[in-house]
Amino acid sequence: MADSSQGLHEEASELSALTRDVHRALVSLQEELEAVDWYRQRAEACRDGELREVLLHNMREEIEHGAMVLEWLRRRDATFDEHLRTYLFTDVPITEAEEAATGGTEETGPDTTAAKQAEAPPVAASPVAAAASVTPPQQGLTLGSLKQQDREVA
Repeated sequence: MADSSQGLHEEASELSALTRDVHRALVSLQEELEAVDWYRQRAEACRDGELREVLLHNMREEIEHGAMVLEWLRRRDATFDEHLRTYLFTDVPITEAEEAATGGTEETGPDTTAAKQAEAPPVAASPVAAAASVTPPQQGLTLGSLKQQDREVA
């Protein structure tokens, strides 16, 4: 990874807490994606089947970590949210996703993000999981479901 990503480019005192946290998240995302690449390469080159499965398991864990960081970013930045909603989990060719999402208009920005979020269809299962040999997550207890249960009990 490029050394320029490790440190801040401006004085920390000049940056808001959010900007510093976003920097941490972006660097973490880079590190997670780099680890995915390393594990994938190691698994493909590995001759021992059991070790290959361990390496693939580790790779999938890094993908999960990256997804968590990306979701953190999406929740805090309207532009990330807008673009992720435009390009992720769509069936249209990637280069046509923006046009499909906007109906061919170039209207973007914070005012249009809320409208797009309200119109966004529910997220369907991703075909990427099968193509990347990633096992879909198991249904069951999650932190989110436990928090929801706590809210319902209270």
